[in-house]
Amino acid sequence: MGRIYSKNEKAYLESIGIRIRDLRIKANLSQEKLAFACDLDRTYIGSVERGERNISVINLKKVSTALKITVSNLLNIDE
Repeated sequence: MGRIYSKNEKAYLESIGIRIRDLRIKANLSQEKLAFACDLDRTYIGSVERGERNISVINLKKVSTALKITVSNLLNIDE
């Protein structure tokens, strides 16, 4: 059973997911290719992009490395 997030927490996770999706598309990567580059499962990437998961710091680093950007750039979202 997953954690229940508040409305604000869910919106924040969704904004991070949207940012990752936008950067992935800009890099011309499918979810599958990004997942392979990060050594993560494709379904995990999809659930992060939909805001269904609270992505860990280590996995943020993996994603940012695969996208060839910094973690701070990855997290450059409006709050």
